[in-house]
Amino acid sequence: MNMKIIDAHIHIWQNGKPRGAHRQAPYSAAEVLLDMDSAGVDAAIIQPPAWDPQANQIAIAAAKQYPKRFGILGNFALNSPQPEIILRDWKEQSGMLGLRYILNEPIHREWMMGDELHWLWSGAQENGIPIAIAASSHLEIFASIAKRYPELKLIIDHLGVPLDATGEQAFLQMPALEQLAKFSNIAIKATAVPAYADDTYPYQSIEKHIQRIYQLFGAERFFWGSDITKLKCTWRQSIDLFINEYQWISAEEKSLVMGSGLTQWLSWDID
Repeated sequence: MNMKIIDAHIHIWQNGKPRGAHRQAPYSAAEVLLDMDSAGVDAAIIQPPAWDPQANQIAIAAAKQYPKRFGILGNFALNSPQPEIILRDWKEQSGMLGLRYILNEPIHREWMMGDELHWLWSGAQENGIPIAIAASSHLEIFASIAKRYPELKLIIDHLGVPLDATGEQAFLQMPALEQLAKFSNIAIKATAVPAYADDTYPYQSIEKHIQRIYQLFGAERFFWGSDITKLKCTWRQSIDLFINEYQWISAEEKSLVMGSGLTQWLSWDID
């Protein structure tokens, strides 16, 4: 099958210690590229991790050196001065395709429900900047944002699974996803799937949930990704899970799920 394999979610870093299940040693762009080539990954989207203060700069340097291999969903401090200027110039940086924030705390819920982040949503909408958000604690709030900013492209991180949740507990928010899928400006990352299962490859215990989310969002808004530094399987296995095991994804739709849908959503031309 001739398709580009584009990973929607990886981290690279030089300093700091990840929490939880992520590998603890730094992961450089050079090391990632070797692993990508071994697994058959054509390109990947870097999400600069919070544990390395220089992660944005590291990602930009990697994308500048390898523009056909790396794109970025970066971030800047939400209390930065003159954020409208930052947003205006955001995509002028090498490889920068959008933004990604983790907004899981109670205060973030207040911000997302109120006007505190109006400048972010409106500025991103005006400047054509997609935003990926990890906010599994309050997924339902995506609906109000999608309504208020209909031209803003939003991406739900990690299938909306709460941090460290596995098995049935990982998919308790399916009703919220059913509502969010109705908004054409909301997509979802099917990332780190093996991490949500309590059984072994091919993780049949959670397949029904992955299939249901796929049915809700459709191939054009459902993006495969590995989050490889936290997986208990190989990069190649995380690919084969979707290409070979998930027979409910048609041959025609697999190219969308495995990369072309993501590049369209992020307006990333790597051909």
